[in-house]
This record gives sequence, structure tokens and C-alpha cells, in this order.
Amino acid sequence: MSASPTTALTKLYPDARTALADIVHDGMLLAIGGFGLCGIPESLILALRETGVRNLTIASNNAGVDDWGLGLLLQTHQVKKMISSYVGENAEFERQFLAGELEVEFCPQGTLAERMRAGGAGIPGFYTRTGIGTLVAEGKEHKDFDGHTYILERGIRADVALVKAWKADLHGNLIYRRTARNFNPNAATCGRITVAEAEILVQPGQLDPDEISHPGIYIQRLVHNPHPEKRIEKRTTRKD
Repeated sequence: MSASPTTALTKLYPDARTALADIVHDGMLLAIGGFGLCGIPESLILALRETGVRNLTIASNNAGVDDWGLGLLLQTHQVKKMISSYVGENAEFERQFLAGELEVEFCPQGTLAERMRAGGAGIPGFYTRTGIGTLVAEGKEHKDFDGHTYILERGIRADVALVKAWKADLHGNLIYRRTARNFNPNAATCGRITVAEAEILVQPGQLDPDEISHPGIYIQRLVHNPHPEKRIEKRTTRKD
């Protein structure tokens, strides 16, 4: 199923490149779903690389691996800053960080998820105890509540969010599948423009309303990717 959008309620674009062409630019902030290589918007990341935009700030749990996911954008030096909670599987990330080529804002995993959710809910900031007494708390406002000290974390409001769904209808209603849900719902809400790629595409009315993970009001553009690679980040086999 492939067509250019003809109405406000038909959000499908012919391909990922077309969906991103007029909304990405140098120096922008993106929120991107996924956890490791699980639930990453593969075709949208490839299309983002092909646009050649640079000096990007990306809020995502991690930076993929050296040859897949967001690691592809590191290869081409398109990323200026990562806002992430885990970056341990990417040698090129490590090299760029240690060489001063990449800025990193480390953010506890739950805090990162809440920063995205808060941004999407119109909440500019929130207080949390996570990070107190560590480098995470340096330079942030501290405030006491009920005898405990909290730090202020800012919500994330991205220029564009890229997310991955298992199934979608043309209105942009999404169903995430199992652990591939991860950061995708929070990333989807915090984008001023959110682009989703889905493996299965159906007509409006064909999704059970009780099964919809994410309402289409948050999704502005949709891409069909029926054959994602779904690479395995770490393959473990039995040794006899």
C-alpha cells in the first residue's frame, strides 16, 4: 500500500525519503525511538542519512551499533550531540566522544523516558531524585520536597520524532509489538512533527480500537516498511 497523502487523515507517504525531505535541516533536535536495535525506525534512519543534514542533536536511548541504526549517522559525522542513557555498544561513538568530536549528555534511562513524555504533555520540566550526588546533577537546580532533595530535569520537545510501529492505519493510529514498544510512544508524543514507519498497513477502521497503542493525532506522516531487517544486536549460540 503506497500513496501520497491526499487528505489530512491520510498520512501515508510513498517512501521514507519523501516523508523527510521538507522537514529536516541542519542543527535540529530529533527524538528517535528504539532500544538497542529493537524497535528502531530503520528506513527513516537510512533516509535521514541520505539527506546529508548535519550538526544534529539526537535524543535516543542509545546510538545503535557501528554499522546499523544511529551508528550509521555517526559514520557520516552528521551527529553533533547525543542525549542518551546507554552508549556501550558503539566503538565509533566512543572514538568520537574521546576525541572531542561528539558531545554527550548522559541521562538516566527513566529520566530520559520521562523527559520525552513530559515534553509531549506540555510539561517544561519536572523534579526527580535520580542522579542526586552524581555528575548528572551538576549544574541543575536542586530543590527539597518533604525532606528529600530533587533535581530539575527539562522536558524534551523535538523538532522531529522518528518512531517504529508494527501495524498502522492510514490515519496514523499505531500498534507497537511487545518490547519494540520501548521508547517509541514517548518519542512520538514529543515531536513537533512525528514520522512513523510501520511493517503492516491497513485501511481506517481495520484496527481494533482497544488494541491501538498510540492514537493518530500524534502522527503527522507515515511510511510503509514491510520488510525491516531487524538485526540481532548480540547473537548468542550454544557452545558444545
